[in-house]
Amino acid sequence: MKAIEGLPSIDVSNVLSEEKRQQVIALGRLGWPLRRIQQETGVRRETAGVYLKAAGVAVRSPGGWGRRAPAKPANEVSPDPRAVPATPDAKPANEVSPDSEPLPAPGRSPSASACEPYFDFIDLSLSKGRNAKAIYQDLVDDHGFTGRYQSVKRFVRQLRGQPALQACPVIVTPPGEEAQVDYGTGPMVRDPHSGRYRRTRLFVLTLGHSRKAVRLLTFHSSARIWAELHEQAFRRLGGVTRIVVLDNLSEGVLKPDIYDPALNPLYRDVLAHYGAVALPCRVANPDRKGKVERGVGHAKNTPLKGQRFESLEQAQAYLDRWENKWADTRIHGTTKRQVAAMFAEEKPALRPLPLEPFRHYQFGERRVNLDGCVEVEAAYYGAPPGWIGSSVKVQWDGQTVRVLNPRTGQLLREHRRQERGGYRIPEEDKPAKTPRSTEQLLARCGKIGAHLGAVAEQTYRRDGPEAIRRIMGLTGLARKHGAALTDDACAAALESGLPANPYRFVRRWLERRPQLTLRQVDPIIRQLTLYRDLIDSKTQENSNESQ
Repeated sequence: MKAIEGLPSIDVSNVLSEEKRQQVIALGRLGWPLRRIQQETGVRRETAGVYLKAAGVAVRSPGGWGRRAPAKPANEVSPDPRAVPATPDAKPANEVSPDSEPLPAPGRSPSASACEPYFDFIDLSLSKGRNAKAIYQDLVDDHGFTGRYQSVKRFVRQLRGQPALQACPVIVTPPGEEAQVDYGTGPMVRDPHSGRYRRTRLFVLTLGHSRKAVRLLTFHSSARIWAELHEQAFRRLGGVTRIVVLDNLSEGVLKPDIYDPALNPLYRDVLAHYGAVALPCRVANPDRKGKVERGVGHAKNTPLKGQRFESLEQAQAYLDRWENKWADTRIHGTTKRQVAAMFAEEKPALRPLPLEPFRHYQFGERRVNLDGCVEVEAAYYGAPPGWIGSSVKVQWDGQTVRVLNPRTGQLLREHRRQERGGYRIPEEDKPAKTPRSTEQLLARCGKIGAHLGAVAEQTYRRDGPEAIRRIMGLTGLARKHGAALTDDACAAALESGLPANPYRFVRRWLERRPQLTLRQVDPIIRQLTLYRDLIDSKTQENSNESQ
């Protein structure tokens, strides 16, 4: 401690610059309270109070705001501002004798806070970013704390400042009418595959009337996972709302538009199966789903802040326990009622769950090939005539594949799933004569090589449209290995009797083709017997000359 001239003894670290000191004194003379001065200038209330007292500015005692002034004694006489003492030594009539004991100033109870024994734990929790509510719940669950939440709140407020609150509109919805959904960041959980801690995603569905929330954790996110999380939430609630309000994330909305949004087809069909309708928010307008935004923040800042878990099941069990013990039993700040009690009133208004769960599928866009088929996981399924070269929508699951009109969504064809490499073409979709595009493909094969053209013709006559892709594969091998070698491989295929899959035969022949040996492979190369005879003749001549 070091004494500063003109001021009481204060810490050197709290000495203010002249500009800051004048600002504090000016705000104090305007009647600002110390808390507001601290928020405006960043100077602690204790330091600001010292400077104001040194400057002769009255400082209101802590805790006195909003309280009624103490009653005056019966014998106290209000001073007349026009009255002047007769002599300088004259005392007012109402002055208290110095020998009398002064009245004690009102203040807080002299007893220490009930949180003092847990100072280290509270300080450690604050360093992790946990709030007062989370600290209070941890104290009750793990340390046997018997005090009240307000005690912890005051104790935490002393350690850090209280943030200013902002006003926001409240949307009132009837029971069973609306639910709001959103994603948030979850806790760190150890990944069973990599063995490292990984950030999870927190899915939250909040009912608009009762504020009852369902919170689920997941590692991954996709359109199917997003839809499955909705189903899990509906089952936990035991019913479905009529409207689901969501943000414009890609799992639910493909193209944001306040008037005509393009919904993810899987998500749209899941909600339709459960009798609900999606209502995307306006872009950059989170206040429309402020209830679920608050639910996400509540879970992030209260039970999950600073936590790590060894498995996703452990994290979900911890979150469910907190949901049942604390979130459902709390008195909501807006409704001033218990969440569980309001949900008990809202649950009968929810729509009942369907008898069968939704059959999830995958979807995508495919182009119809020359054989009139679309490819789904290395299997091929026929489309109606007239769609060759066009793009169609495809939906598939473990049992069926559906081909849809891309403009109207009308079902064009439905097929049973096939094994890899299999074909599924209805008889009515097979062309009666060779299409022009197929004729052009066969002609191109004939130009590459005579044997390749013969293989293509015979394969198409035998297998029909299913052979188109194999014939196209032969042209691809010609581009890769050359026309001459590919034509030789096709000649070998014809000699062996045209295998069931000529493309596979030709490809393996090219990959394992026999190495060149010492034989005539070109007309300009002479026969080896000529070289042998030449060597023998030269050797005989040399021997004769030597004799």
